[in-house]
Amino acid sequence: MSGQVPGAPGGPDVGTELSWHDVPSGLPARIETPRPGDPRLVRLSLNQRTVAGWSLAEAVTGTIKAGLGSIGVWREPLADIGLSAGKKLLDDSGLRVSSLCRGGFFTDPSTFAAAIADNRAAIDEAAALGAPTLVLVAGGLPGGDRDIAGARSRAADAIAELAPYAHERGVTLGIEPMHPIFAADRGVISTLEQALDIAEQFDASDVGVVVDSFHVWWEPDVLAQIARARGRIVSYQVCDWITPFPSDALLSRGMMGDGHVDFAALTAAVSAAGYTGDVEVEIFNADVWAADGDQVLATMARRYVELVQPYL
Repeated sequence: MSGQVPGAPGGPDVGTELSWHDVPSGLPARIETPRPGDPRLVRLSLNQRTVAGWSLAEAVTGTIKAGLGSIGVWREPLADIGLSAGKKLLDDSGLRVSSLCRGGFFTDPSTFAAAIADNRAAIDEAAALGAPTLVLVAGGLPGGDRDIAGARSRAADAIAELAPYAHERGVTLGIEPMHPIFAADRGVISTLEQALDIAEQFDASDVGVVVDSFHVWWEPDVLAQIARARGRIVSYQVCDWITPFPSDALLSRGMMGDGHVDFAALTAAVSAAGYTGDVEVEIFNADVWAADGDQVLATMARRYVELVQPYL
């Protein structure tokens, strides 16, 4: 099923005045920072990885201060605080949990059973937090293996094994295709088309797809595939594709507007496909991580209302 935002963000206007410069560029901001309570922020979610240096508690505080209504939680910082304490923190905050990142990594036969067990635990965590979606990254090629079709088949088999359990727990599995540069080491499912070929074998309430602008912007028929995904888009994640690439390709995600992605076209297509859920900003970038977290959220909010929100 497609994600849905149940209501507007709550809380008083607790935002603090921030300097009108974008981070990490330091360039003057093009628009003013939206204040808490601004209706344009109702669907904006902070994916926790964008502020990788923050604990879960710090990310929750920053999300509320920026006036956002939801947060995408990562399992590692959740484990640092513990599931029970993390659930209480999030429940008390009033924030929605837009997704839990991440499950998957199914492709190594030697660790397949352990991966299934870990993903069952991740499904339990998502259910406890009220996260509608567990984001799945398929995994890459095991060492010395060149059979990418076989690896994709193992990922599909794992999803088939997990789907009934996810159904019982009320969690939708979200298959995230990854850009082909990560096929060998991280994600053998490289296109939205491949992700949909797997997802369509299951009920839409059990298995859907994640549309991440960084990973799918290049796909030649991406708009047609997004239209095909109607009813199965369970998360929309945004960040930019920047060049030149840093030495670590994993850290090549940029703030929206700093790169090459056509957010207007992608966002309009996602909206036309019926997606009404939260929009997560997920950025892996050393310069962003080194910047002040509150400034990152202010830049994120400005870029979102300028480049993404008008097309929802």
